[in-house]
Amino acid sequence: MSPKNAISSLLKGVFKKRNFFKYKSFYFWGGLLLGMCAVASLYQTSVYFSSDESCMLCHVHPHVAESWKLSTHVNNASGTKVHCVDCHLPPKNHTLEHFSAKARLGLKDVWGYLTKDSADFDWDRKSEVEYAVTYIPNASCKECHANLFPKGMSDDAITAHLYYEEKEEKLNLQCISCHLDAGHYNPSYTHGKMASLPLPQAADPALYFKAPTPVTAFENFTEQIPGSMVSFQMVAIPGGTFRMGSPDGEPFRNTDESPIRSVTLSPFFMSEVEVTWDMYWAFYAKTMSEGRTPPATVFANNSRPDVDAISGPTSPFGTPDQGWGGGKRPAITMTHYAAQTFCQWLSLVTGKKYRLPTEAEWEYAARGGTQTPYFFEGNPKAFSNESFWRAIFAPETAPIAPYVVYANNSKNRTQEPDAVKANPFGLKNMLGNVMEYCADKYDPTAYAKTGETVDNPLATEGEEWVVRGGYYASDASQVRCAARDYTRHDAWLKTDPQQPKSIWWYSDVRGIGFRIVCENEINEKQQ
Repeated sequence: MSPKNAISSLLKGVFKKRNFFKYKSFYFWGGLLLGMCAVASLYQTSVYFSSDESCMLCHVHPHVAESWKLSTHVNNASGTKVHCVDCHLPPKNHTLEHFSAKARLGLKDVWGYLTKDSADFDWDRKSEVEYAVTYIPNASCKECHANLFPKGMSDDAITAHLYYEEKEEKLNLQCISCHLDAGHYNPSYTHGKMASLPLPQAADPALYFKAPTPVTAFENFTEQIPGSMVSFQMVAIPGGTFRMGSPDGEPFRNTDESPIRSVTLSPFFMSEVEVTWDMYWAFYAKTMSEGRTPPATVFANNSRPDVDAISGPTSPFGTPDQGWGGGKRPAITMTHYAAQTFCQWLSLVTGKKYRLPTEAEWEYAARGGTQTPYFFEGNPKAFSNESFWRAIFAPETAPIAPYVVYANNSKNRTQEPDAVKANPFGLKNMLGNVMEYCADKYDPTAYAKTGETVDNPLATEGEEWVVRGGYYASDASQVRCAARDYTRHDAWLKTDPQQPKSIWWYSDVRGIGFRIVCENEINEKQQ
């Protein structure tokens, strides 16, 4: 190659490189500009769809806007308005968490809006605290409420917030557990101690029962609580022998339901339904205490064999009926000790011997003479939601729903006794509605310790108490006649800030109640 051609080739190469870098620079700056525009557009879209109006496009709860406007997050003296994203997303200064949560929830909301019918949603259930804690980040509450001790707080509020500060991380305490109505007004929610007695009193004391019902034969009777207008049905349960526990082939059985043992029981009376709010408020009205008496003193007084005045519950925080209604609905959230004290008081005012049922009495009564998983026909597998196939095939509900208030028909709350049919003994809600306290301590090996045959057993060793029957949120597999469960005392008092904690009311469980037994004192010849 001649020198002239070599120089020409070199110059062409230099110009090609210059063009390459020139175009590369163009692509770089052009791409950067487009990326910035895309990010800005996404941000503006995010801002637009973070407005309260945009949130309400997808969240079509019929009362969401009205309840928000009536809440303290909008309707307050300072004029501050707390927006949807302020509560339902992590704080904006938690950038990654905030925008990832926004994207995730946004896609979920749009998908639900396009594919689901809002008429099928159980809005009441979605408004309960169990759901609220899953979509109200604690960090968002603290972002706005940095000062947990503002001027004007009550002593009870200061105690509660001190407890929160100390136990927040250890117990995973959530602000929303105590402030459920902060963002959406709920007229049935009370943030404070119950101020008045829910039990309506008759204007004319002459209408009150003057004496309890005399029992002269072993047959059903209607008990009357003297000094009140409250009465309730007691059912005569004949004594007998049954096989307690579940066989190896019963679906969903647990090991604590075995070995099966033959149990013989004496006759007893059992309340037709779970203790109602009418019954419990009658007890509360006659025995309520102010709460300044130490628990040890209360225990000592109520344990005296000659006690003539029972010390009863203190005023509960909020409304124990959860706003679901009182009357004939089962009383809930009381402790096992409170249930025992109710029985002690009822025994005192009626002259009979009322108590909690033993676990054996409970299962015998629940079975109503049957030995199947339920006192009605049906396979737990067919009724349960716990199945691989439930994503395709819905569980059967027609055979179980007429007898049991459980997860698939309860609307996540207790129901009145008339919502179900009675079992063969004439007892209602033995399965579902609320878990029921028994007189036994829980021991997973209790059945093995008594032998294959036993009369009137009672387990007295253990830390927790037996509860039976399942409750309104239980799966069908958990409301079998043989299914056993137990209290979780410390967990059920997790958010109670009192020191010492309440001996009367649980703060963190709603599906717990009880029914009562009256001992049969009729002479054998009169039966």
